[in-house]
Amino acid sequence: MTARTLVRLTFTNPASAVYLGLVGAAVVFATAVTLFAADPGFVWVLPSLLAFPLFLFVTLVHGEGRPETWIFLTELVLCALTQSLLLGTFAETLRGRLRRGAPHTPTS
Repeated sequence: MTARTLVRLTFTNPASAVYLGLVGAAVVFATAVTLFAADPGFVWVLPSLLAFPLFLFVTLVHGEGRPETWIFLTELVLCALTQSLLLGTFAETLRGRLRRGAPHTPTS
């Protein structure tokens, strides 16, 4: 698998682009609330939930306690990128199966 294929599956696939847009919007919103609100509360739960399936396993490594902010954000970004790659691969596989399953019209 080349770097071009990885970029195509992670960023330029429509399903992956929508997913990364949602995660990015949630991170921007959470950052704005953290910077400008007196008590941000649980605002970082939304980006965590968008990266949830993989992010759950990564956060279980920490066990009890709170990780540093930069570790939390790095893990969040890496989990979102990994899930975007998996989503792009799944969408491409499904699209390929749909193309192969379509009947071919013979040309004369």
